Amino acid sequence: MNRKSITRRRTALATGLALALGLGVTAQASAGAPRSVSGKPSDNITRIADFYGAYIDAVTDEGGGALADALRKHYLTPAFQKELAAWEAKEHANGVLRAQNVPLAWKVTDNGTADHTEAVVTLTWNSQDTTTLIVDMTRGSHKIFHIGERGVGGK
Repeated sequence: MNRKSITRRRTALATGLALALGLGVTAQASAGAPRSVSGKPSDNITRIADFYGAYIDAVTDEGGGALADALRKHYLTPAFQKELAAWEAKEHANGVLRAQNVPLAWKVTDNGTADHTEAVVTLTWNSQDTTTLIVDMTRGSHKIFHIGERGVGGK
């Protein structure tokens, strides 16, 4: 056999193995239409989503502790930062995530209110486990002043 034939056979074998293992489905799904995410800094739901996305990236990435702290200082009111620190000392967990580990995904949904923005943040840990948080942000300063679990000390 020549070198070209061997390469073709290996490629065909690898493709067949990938399809047999179900890897072809993943490749097809990721080859779909381009996704887009939009937002604007004046929109509190965008800001809450931006905070959770950046915060989760920071606590996931190696050496991201300083960034996570900076994000807290930027997005949380000073009073809530103190409240969160007390909660964390008592619960031995991350107060922003209300957990000791990091979620695989998150979703932010507008829950509305008149004098401030209330959002529902759904954190997904695996295919079956989620945590639902209520996050409140001031309209004027765009600062988070409350994070709580829905139905557990939340609203």
